[in-house]
Amino acid sequence: MIIQLAYSFHLGSDKNKKNSSRTSAKSNVSGTTSKSNNAIQNSAGLTKCDNHNYRKYDDREYDIEIIRGSSSLVYDVKKLYRDEFDEAKEEYNAKQTRENRKIKDYFTHISNNSKSDLACEIIIELGDKKYWNTKDSDFKKRMTNVFKQQIIDLETMLPTFKIASAIIHYDETSPHLHIVGVPIKIGGKNGMKKQVGKSDVFTKESLCKLQDKMRMLCIESFNKEYNLTNSLKGKKKGRNRDYHITEMDDYMEMKEQLEKNQEKLEIASKKSLELDNHTKEVKEIITDLKTTLTSKEKYVLKQEDKDKLVSYIDSVSKTNDEYKKVQTLSVTLNNVDTEIKENRDKIKTLTENNEALTLRVENLTKNNEALTLRVENLIKNIKSKDKEIEELKEENHSLKTTLEFWKDKFLRVMSLIKDKLFGKEKEREKYFDVSKDLYKKGIIKEETFNELKDKYNFNKEHDNKGKDDFEIEI
Repeated sequence: MIIQLAYSFHLGSDKNKKNSSRTSAKSNVSGTTSKSNNAIQNSAGLTKCDNHNYRKYDDREYDIEIIRGSSSLVYDVKKLYRDEFDEAKEEYNAKQTRENRKIKDYFTHISNNSKSDLACEIIIELGDKKYWNTKDSDFKKRMTNVFKQQIIDLETMLPTFKIASAIIHYDETSPHLHIVGVPIKIGGKNGMKKQVGKSDVFTKESLCKLQDKMRMLCIESFNKEYNLTNSLKGKKKGRNRDYHITEMDDYMEMKEQLEKNQEKLEIASKKSLELDNHTKEVKEIITDLKTTLTSKEKYVLKQEDKDKLVSYIDSVSKTNDEYKKVQTLSVTLNNVDTEIKENRDKIKTLTENNEALTLRVENLTKNNEALTLRVENLIKNIKSKDKEIEELKEENHSLKTTLEFWKDKFLRVMSLIKDKLFGKEKEREKYFDVSKDLYKKGIIKEETFNELKDKYNFNKEHDNKGKDDFEIEI
C-alpha cells in the first residue's frame, strides 16, 4: 500500500516573532514544539537555540542525535565565523585608516547589528504525527540515514550555506532535523569581500526551488532506506501537478473496454424503460380482472391480456439477464477504478524517484564540471611550472658555466698569489707587503698571515729558496 507523506522545510524568519505565531508553530501538524518560524538574530538568540536544540534546559539530551558539529551550538557557530570570515576581516581592516572602522570580531559585529541575522535555522520533517504514532523507536531511528543524506544534498545544492550544526530530535512525536548554519555572500560592494548574506542566499524564488528539490530527494532517500514505495503529499501552497489518466500506457485499452461496456449499459437502460411501461399495463390488467360467475376466487382473463402478461414475464427475464451483465460491468469498473488509482500512485512515486535521481545526476554533473575545471587549472599550473622549471634549468646551466669560468680564473689567481707569496725569496720579499694588504682587507685570515710572516722571517734567516707546501686560508 502506497502512503503519502507530508514534507516540511522551514527556514526561521524574523518576520514572525509574535506570540500568536509562536503558538501556531507549537501546534503544527507534526506535534513538535519547535519554533520553526523563529530567526536567530543575535548571540542571545543563538544561546536559546542551543538550549532548545540540545535539550539543555531540562536535561533531556538522551534522545537527540548530533550528526554535525559538537555538543555546543555557540562554539560551532563561532568557529564557523572564524574559519569563514577571519581572512576577509583582516583584509578589510588593513585597508582602514581609522581605528574605529576596524572590525575586531565579526561574530560580535553581526550579533550587534539589528539588520542582520547571526545564523539561520532550518527544520526538516517527513511524515506527520498520525504516521509516526504507529512506528516504534527502532523504525524512527532509521531516519538518521535519511537526514544525513538531506545534509549532503543541501550542501551540494546550496554551497553558500555553511552548516555549523545538525541535530535530530527523536523525543517528540515526529522525528525532525534542526540545521543551523550561516548563509554567505561573496563580492559585496561595501564592507568585507565575504559577509553574512541571508537575503542574498535565501530569496523567495530560490527558497521555493530549494524546497521542491529537497522534498523530492527526501522521499527518494526514505524509500531507499525503508525499502518502500511511498510518495509525497501535495504542497499546501502551489499544488504539485497530478498526472492525467490519459498519460497512462494502458489508457487506450481501458478506454476501448469502457466504450464496449457503455453499449451494454445503454441496452440495459432501454430494457429497463420498456419494463416500466409493461409494468403499468400489467397493473391495469390486474385491476380490471373480473371474477367468474361460478367462483369469486377465479378470474376471467382475456387472450389479449394473457399475451401481455407473457410478454411482460419475458421482458422481466431479459431485463434480469441484462442486470447480471451490468453487475459484472460494475465489478469490472470498480476494478478498473482501483487499478487506475494504484497506477496513479505508482506513477507518482516513480516520477518522484526519477526527479530525485535527475537532481542527483545534475549535482554530480555540476561537481564533475567543477572538478574538471580544477583539473584543467591544475594542468595549466603544472605546464606553467614546467616552463618555469625549464627556464630555471637554462638559467642554472648558464650560471654553472659562468661559475666554472670564474672558478677557473679564481684558482689561477690563487695559484699566482701562492707562487708569489711562497715562491723564491726575492718574490716573497717583494710580495710580503701584498700579504699585509690582503690581511688588512680581510681576504686572508690572521693565522695564514702569521704563518706567512713567520715564514718570511725564517726565510730571511735561513735563505730557504724552496716553495712552501701549505694552503692559503681566506
